[in-house]
Amino acid sequence: MGRPNKYIELEIEDKLDLVEGWKRDGLSDEQIAGNLGVSYTVLKEWKKKYPPFATAIKKGKEVSDYELENTLHKRATGYYYTEQTVTNKGDIVEIKKYEHPNPTSLIFALKNRLPKKYRDKQEIEQTGNMNVTFVDDIGTDDDAT
Repeated sequence: MGRPNKYIELEIEDKLDLVEGWKRDGLSDEQIAGNLGVSYTVLKEWKKKYPPFATAIKKGKEVSDYELENTLHKRATGYYYTEQTVTNKGDIVEIKKYEHPNPTSLIFALKNRLPKKYRDKQEIEQTGNMNVTFVDDIGTDDDAT
């Protein structure tokens, strides 16, 4: 009789939605391992050994990545939103507001999506011949006297 399988013992198959949700919420693999009560090394082994577990991690990350991309896009391009406010009479009303594009988000997005066009360092290729002439104009000891 061998050591019990921690994956089965902890009923991880029943917790795949939870694992996916943690990843979607932005938890790292190390944090997920901690939540499950196992080491990061064990979690990495499970990702290799149990395809449903690896899929849950991957799906959660994809959703999170997609949400981050959408948020960055909105911040970079500007967006409308509604906000509730209280009038002087005490009534609650919804007002439509506009959030202007955020220059930092815009720069970040452009540098990452179009790196050749928007990177800080521009590389310029120059072709042609260059002649270098060395002139020895240092006098001899005879010139010093």
